[in-house]
Amino acid sequence: MVAMFLAPLVADAQSVQSDIYQRKLARMERLKQRSDSLVATEMRAEGIEFTDGNSIHLLKSGHDKFEDLFKAVGEAKSFIHLEYFNFRNDSIANLLFDVLAEKVRQGVEVRAMYDAFGNLSNNQPISKSRHDSIANLGIKLVKFDPVRFPWVNHIIPRDHRKIVVIDGRIAYTGGMNVADYYITGTPVVGAWRDMHMHIEGPAVNQLHEIFCAMWYKATDELLYEDKYFPEPIRQKENMCMAVVDRCPNYSNKSIRKLYTSMINNAKHKIVLINPYFVPTHSVRSALKHAIDRGIDVQIMLSSRSDIPLTPDASYYVANNLMKRGAKLYLYEGGFHHTKAMMVDSLFCTVGSSNLDSRSLRCDYEVNTLIMNQDITRELLDMFNEDMKNSTELHPGWWRKRKFMQKFKGWFANLLTPVL
Repeated sequence: MVAMFLAPLVADAQSVQSDIYQRKLARMERLKQRSDSLVATEMRAEGIEFTDGNSIHLLKSGHDKFEDLFKAVGEAKSFIHLEYFNFRNDSIANLLFDVLAEKVRQGVEVRAMYDAFGNLSNNQPISKSRHDSIANLGIKLVKFDPVRFPWVNHIIPRDHRKIVVIDGRIAYTGGMNVADYYITGTPVVGAWRDMHMHIEGPAVNQLHEIFCAMWYKATDELLYEDKYFPEPIRQKENMCMAVVDRCPNYSNKSIRKLYTSMINNAKHKIVLINPYFVPTHSVRSALKHAIDRGIDVQIMLSSRSDIPLTPDASYYVANNLMKRGAKLYLYEGGFHHTKAMMVDSLFCTVGSSNLDSRSLRCDYEVNTLIMNQDITRELLDMFNEDMKNSTELHPGWWRKRKFMQKFKGWFANLLTPVL
């Protein structure tokens, strides 16, 4: 009788022990795997597609980006598609539209789209008359989600992506819009430090699918013919990468999951550059746990910014991580607008997404996940070079700040969900 009573309890105990044993085995197996392999597995489970056979060329200044872009545009044969948060109405944008108009005269299809709110947010927006004059050149120019009364309905979501696709063979993406200050800087922030990428291979079609979906959303024009999606040419560099798109109401958590997966699976080192560092709870929590695990976390912030309040929140958040054990660097060479993170010297992400609620919870964004040690090393070399123009901060730094500076940081941090 007692044996019959105890049998289920013994079975339950054995089942619990078996579950504990299996979890231990799983943890041991994870310890054997490299962080890049673990992240790739998790992202594939989220529906993210990886492609091999790509080449990636980092464009680490505005001069490099526009020189490379203008060359590729000049050699276009079939179509040029551009999607930007904004085109600033200045010399570099006007020159680009002149070159695009010449390509139209040569029979090349040109479609360009910019975000209406992004246009209004820069200090030299494209006016209606300027928009119409560009369109009259034969360029199909579209303003995404025009801001009309009541304007508050159009604050979010906005199209913050930066994508260019040329002939289905070359793509560009990264953190830069189209503006002179990427080359010349501005009186307020000085030099503008940012980067972009020139991509060839199968990933080009992935970026083009994002553009075409957005173009259809804005115009109802379907771009489905084979000429827009030619058979990819595999590149000899054979780089593996994924395109991670954030589309509101469809893939809301995609870039948050990208960052948390990279951080949670790091085994040695995380190196991060972001201009608006006010991460959401999940990303902030992942960074704290990484520090507690003994991961070397290095964060570079900019000493100058193009917007108020957010930098104060960034300093507050970063200071708390520094007290926990992170290394913090303040870039003094101008405004560092780069959005990149490198993990374990193995893989990295570069894209349009800031580490703030607007990018991670609201806007249309696109990041790349690059599983390549050479590109990651190049980014780490850039970080190390930028350290020469940076100040390493220590816990006493925050205490020395003026009371109002500390109060602004504390108060701005409370606004993290809306920054």
